[in-house]
Amino acid sequence: GGWLLLQNCHLGLEFLNELMDTITTKESMSEDFRTWITTEAHPEFPINLLQTSIKFTNEPPQGVKAGLKRTYSSVTQDLLEVSKMPQWKPLLYAVAFLHTTVQERRKFGPLGWNIPYEFNQADLAASVQFVQNHLNDVDNKHGVNWSCVRYMLGEVQYGGRVTDDLDKALLNTYARVWFGEHMFSEKFCFYKGYVIPKGNTVEDYLQYIEQLPVVDTPEVFGLHPNADITYQTSLADETFSTIVSIQPKDSSTRGGETREAVVQRLADEMLEKLPPDYNPHEVKARLQKMGTIQPINIFLRQEIDRMQLVISRVRTTLTDLKLAIDGTVIMSEELQDALDNIYDARIPKLWFRISWESTTLGFWFTELLERNQQFSSWLQDGRPNQFWMTGFFNPQGFLTAMRQETTRMNLAKGWELDSVVLCSEVTKMMKEDVVGPPPADIGGVYIHGLFLEGAGWDRRNSKLVESAPKV
Repeated sequence: GGWLLLQNCHLGLEFLNELMDTITTKESMSEDFRTWITTEAHPEFPINLLQTSIKFTNEPPQGVKAGLKRTYSSVTQDLLEVSKMPQWKPLLYAVAFLHTTVQERRKFGPLGWNIPYEFNQADLAASVQFVQNHLNDVDNKHGVNWSCVRYMLGEVQYGGRVTDDLDKALLNTYARVWFGEHMFSEKFCFYKGYVIPKGNTVEDYLQYIEQLPVVDTPEVFGLHPNADITYQTSLADETFSTIVSIQPKDSSTRGGETREAVVQRLADEMLEKLPPDYNPHEVKARLQKMGTIQPINIFLRQEIDRMQLVISRVRTTLTDLKLAIDGTVIMSEELQDALDNIYDARIPKLWFRISWESTTLGFWFTELLERNQQFSSWLQDGRPNQFWMTGFFNPQGFLTAMRQETTRMNLAKGWELDSVVLCSEVTKMMKEDVVGPPPADIGGVYIHGLFLEGAGWDRRNSKLVESAPKV
């Protein structure tokens, strides 16, 4: 009648099969017996054991209200009264608010943090312990050392996980704006309607937290209101993707083409439009004619090699998939994935791993043709007057090659690569107006294909403008 706890079972998958056999073949078992299993997600986890289990997940709460409620539900009255300093309770709440904020920003993706960080309860506990220890050592004459508090929160407790300079600056900004003597004034608030409550018991704080909004505007976390559009779009895409992925995969549908017939027709259409393979000897000859050692031509060779890999992979997958549908070859797991994704207008994993992101398979395949067209024209007709920079696999490599080329052109002037910096200027020309490269005295290249997110471009006045009203 006891409980058995097995932890980190993804490290011992072989034993789980033995466990399943033991449970299913046992003749008699106490009704009070329970087996708890903790594990990370693993593709080889026994599916029969997973299906017969009740699944529990521990997800971080959504929103400031839920985050603070979770934190203060674990706060005891003893912890609330552990320090007699008047700064203790407001500081405890401010640290809890900071913890909720850094976690909540993760849902906005790159808009929230440039790099996703795994902030957890240990960071909160360490921060609370630091604040408690610091207040215990405070000299009443000098008061709280706010520089120390900000440094520990922004650079050590939470900042210790942060590797990006801009993310570190964001954390230090939170610490500077929210932690200081000003936080004890009546006018202080994290955002309009989000203040530090006054109370003597945990229940007082929970009552205040209960009246906070269930859904927070991104402005609470220092983001533009339009950031919520990005989050909601991403959430909807993920939901629809999950719905599509669990749809029945029957081979036939009512009153129409079978899945296999639809995919075979799409495969035929894509194979017909797929560009031919690059001839390595012809590529080498044309690059030698243009100048093999030129940085920009070395970059072109690398891009063509990657495009050839994509074209070959697409052609092989589609050819094998047609044979598998006809029953000539065995339908492998990868081909099954390709069949399901092509039918659902999504990019097969085999292709996505070596290519680029796109919303649907149709857009992805169109971009394949357009990217290939840029490389083919460059190879056949020589260096273009303008470049579609977002059509490259490695745009950063293109910029580096361009810097190297510009430096070599100005060696007589004493230019060095390390001292050459990139400078962008938005022209008033449309891409159809470009008939030649930039003037030799200016240098550089013309590029197009860049886009703005959350802003627009005023061509007449050459400045950024709001692209949409706040919602």
